[in-house]
Amino acid sequence: MHAGRKRLSSLCAHPASPGALASLGASRKAGLCGSNVRRTGCVRPRENAEKILSRRRRIVGLVPLVFLLALARTAYAAGDSVIGPRDISRNPEWFPRFYRPYLRLPLEAPDFTNSARVSRWIQNGTIRLSMTELLSAVVENNLDLVYSKSFRPIAESDVLRAKAGQAPRGFEGASIPSGLFTGAIGAGLGQAAGGAGGIGGGGGITGNARAVFISPRGTFDPSFTLNFSQDRATSPLNTVRVSGIPVVTGPTTFLQGSYQQAFTTGTSFSVSLSNQRQSSTQQFLLYNPALVSRFSFSFTQQILNGFGFAVQRRFLDVAKNNRVIAQEILRQNAIATVALAQSMYWDLAGSRENLRAAQESLAVAEKLLADTRVRVTIGNASDLDVISSESEAASRRRDLIAAQTDFQTKELALKSVLSRKMDADLAAARIEITDTLPEPGASDLPKFQEAVERAYKKRPELKQGELSVQSEGIVVRFTRNSMKPTLTLFGLFASSGLYGDRTIPNPDGPPIVLPGGLAQSLRQVARGSFPEYAVGFALSIPLRNRAAQADNVRARLEQRQSEVQLRRTRTTIELEVRRAIIGIEQSRAQAEAARKALDLTRQILEAEGIKLQEGISSPYRLTQLQRDLIAAQRADVEARVSYVKAVVELSRATGETLEKNHITMDDILR
Repeated sequence: MHAGRKRLSSLCAHPASPGALASLGASRKAGLCGSNVRRTGCVRPRENAEKILSRRRRIVGLVPLVFLLALARTAYAAGDSVIGPRDISRNPEWFPRFYRPYLRLPLEAPDFTNSARVSRWIQNGTIRLSMTELLSAVVENNLDLVYSKSFRPIAESDVLRAKAGQAPRGFEGASIPSGLFTGAIGAGLGQAAGGAGGIGGGGGITGNARAVFISPRGTFDPSFTLNFSQDRATSPLNTVRVSGIPVVTGPTTFLQGSYQQAFTTGTSFSVSLSNQRQSSTQQFLLYNPALVSRFSFSFTQQILNGFGFAVQRRFLDVAKNNRVIAQEILRQNAIATVALAQSMYWDLAGSRENLRAAQESLAVAEKLLADTRVRVTIGNASDLDVISSESEAASRRRDLIAAQTDFQTKELALKSVLSRKMDADLAAARIEITDTLPEPGASDLPKFQEAVERAYKKRPELKQGELSVQSEGIVVRFTRNSMKPTLTLFGLFASSGLYGDRTIPNPDGPPIVLPGGLAQSLRQVARGSFPEYAVGFALSIPLRNRAAQADNVRARLEQRQSEVQLRRTRTTIELEVRRAIIGIEQSRAQAEAARKALDLTRQILEAEGIKLQEGISSPYRLTQLQRDLIAAQRADVEARVSYVKAVVELSRATGETLEKNHITMDDILR
């Protein structure tokens, strides 16, 4: 025990000594570290260090798990987020979060609930609605506009796809010209084939003479490829002169990494590094196992067919045109929707006027019926006059029901325009129109040429047609370039290395093995010990060139068709503007005539009522005049509604609907 205590004292004095640790282990095995060890506490620092190291190892082991959980959570959040990106065509950020390009882009979830504005309007089951409030609700809730808004992110996704060198897909109202494609429709700019790589002649008995040709490869999005394989092959041989044995077994491990990319100048390049480890049961091998490494760099440049930005960026240019077309489609649909909402508002206002006139007419007919019954009792009217008055009152009641039905129908149609969902509160609410039908004014009628010039500047259809002509021009330039022969310049530099375990016979004993491996093989590659250089060109001349001629002719014909369509659109716009101006002139004249006829009919009816009170007229005559008054009132309302709708149509025909109602595209997009 005394000797054991001395040994422990020396261990405490030098706890880090290897010999001391070994001695401590021996002492523990011999049972010398008992209560005295626990009392002195000389081994506690080592025990604490082991615990700390163990804890650190557990923490480090949890780091990959935490990283994977964070990645999964980010992927889930990115897939189900309700916040949409401002511009889908922007390149996804990949640094420092390298995994971002492999996650779904967040999109805004569709919302089919009405905006808070609609709910605030409903007060005691009534909606007091002005034209300004109506248009604000239409911009926020109309489903046609919600549908049209989807064209913009679709067009932006096409731009993002074209940036990668792939063909855009187009959308409703903006198709992709078929002449942009070479070969099968839907192909991109090039094939993402593997780069120049492999082992080549490295490791073989002799190098083989060969013709070198490197074709353009890759897309605008760079790609990295990693290939790994393990193979074990057993082959029977018909001779033993070369291998020394009749059956050869050779396991092989192969690893290759390559990088390739194309550019809008018609240039492409690829870089490849390959490593192969192969052992064999053959005899007389220089290295066994042998490690073969090869580095290669190749580039291509298209000179004639496929040269230049205009050709390589054709998909991107068309996709950018379509993005503007998507904006114009939204503006066109917004103009049409706002104009429709305005017309429906004024139709409802006219229906309200007709309803009010029908109510007044029923009240007059019922009063006439009551007066006639009184006159029958005093002997100034007959029972036939009572029947005539009752028939007229029944007819007026029928007209009132028809007016109420018409008002409710138009009210329901207006609700569907200003809302996304017809909930119970909105369906039960009654719309009270606060704006009155405007009176015809001379300032509403512009000069024809001025209106047409404004329409040429503001109608979205013309912008769409001009962009379509530009896209067809891109096709014409591409097909003209495709008529040229194909001339490709290419270059290649490669460096190989071969090393491994080398066995040297030893007459005085066993063979001597000189070890070698990947480091020596890669050193040979870096030094260029076994280089390969290649430059050249490939020229392809299609004789007669009929396919390219046909494609160019068709592209020019389709461009002319687009120009004719644009001219036809301009003619249609001129016709619509002229019709709108004529409609304003005619409806204003009709409104003035209808108002004058209404005033005269009202005066005649008042005079006839005085005659009836004096006994020189009959209820039947008064009934006829009341019918004439109702017809005059309807004609007046219809003329005024036609006039204000003609003004709305002129704003639509000139493309100024949004501007005159102080609506911007930012308001619609929000």
